[in-house]
Amino acid sequence: MDPPGHGPRAALRSGPDTGRQKPHPRIVTSEALFGGAQEIAIEHGDALYRLKITRQGKLILNK
Repeated sequence: MDPPGHGPRAALRSGPDTGRQKPHPRIVTSEALFGGAQEIAIEHGDALYRLKITRQGKLILNK
């Protein structure tokens, strides 16, 4: 487990308090996104993208 403030979500936290709060992006787990599959297709505008989980557990996005 990552130490507090150093995990994958740490980059989503806002910087110094400037009085304005940035809206955080919606977080979706890869398990929820893939639903047990190793590859999904994402339609964006007129393009179709493939998002795959590699054997090493990393994500690859191809057009």
